[in-house]
Amino acid sequence: MKVLLVDDEAPARERLRRLVEELEDGHEVVGEAANGKNAVSAAEELDADLVLLDIKMPGENGLEVAAALGEIDPPPAVILVSAYSEYALDAFEHKVADYLVKPVRKERLRAALQRVPLTTRPQRAPIPAVASGERRRHLSAHYRGGVQTVPIDDVLYLLAEQKYVTVRHFAGRMLIDESLKSLEQEFPNRFLRIHRNALVATRQLVGLEKGADGASLAVLSGCQERLPVSRRHLPEIRRFLRHG
Repeated sequence: MKVLLVDDEAPARERLRRLVEELEDGHEVVGEAANGKNAVSAAEELDADLVLLDIKMPGENGLEVAAALGEIDPPPAVILVSAYSEYALDAFEHKVADYLVKPVRKERLRAALQRVPLTTRPQRAPIPAVASGERRRHLSAHYRGGVQTVPIDDVLYLLAEQKYVTVRHFAGRMLIDESLKSLEQEFPNRFLRIHRNALVATRQLVGLEKGADGASLAVLSGCQERLPVSRRHLPEIRRFLRHG
């Protein structure tokens, strides 16, 4: 399991690193971050399975960072670490895996790590192509004892929400138990990422408009909804709209 350490104090990160390494339970520290902004980007870049996250940090606190980490596709597990036990109730409302009070003891850390499910980050690999070598033509989900299917051509956008992906199509919505990342990899020419939790159908993307707060919104043909475009992905969206 790949572990990311997040604490604004270097000695605290070093102590956690030493504890994880001493456990020798198949856990590997793959990186460190000193603030929330770097924590989210590092978790994505390093494909971290687990983040050991301090609560009291300059800028975004650990609870805000935990919420941002939950939007990564797929999200890492989060164990919050704090010198103050009074944050525990708020922490578990953010669906964290555990809450450790400083100074962290080795056996308490071991118990917390053992409870983190190995399936926290599913669907790492792209979904295999069908036997003919072609991509799927439909997305499907079990529904009321049967199977609901939606043609890929009818999909407007895909939105990651918790462990599921909402498929918005011409006729409505469907929930599927797949990873947004795996869908992006399977259909690289069909969908374009506009946000860490959203892909839009390239054939339906027709423009951008400004929201009331000045943020950029994606305009889709056949869809009245406007989807937020992150600053990170905005240049790519503009290039696509210019050149197709």
